[in-house]
Amino acid sequence: MKKVLLASIVTAVVLSGCNTFSGIGKDVSSAGNAVTNTATKTQSKL
Repeated sequence: MKKVLLASIVTAVVLSGCNTFSGIGKDVSSAGNAVTNTATKTQSKL
């Protein structure tokens, strides 16, 4: 019974970690897009 509980806890931690890394990737991608858009706007003004 303890092994099943431990396996469940480990699985939950691993899956929540994957979701966290996925969120970080989306945030970094968003920041990159913002920088690209700003650079494009600045270049078009020149």
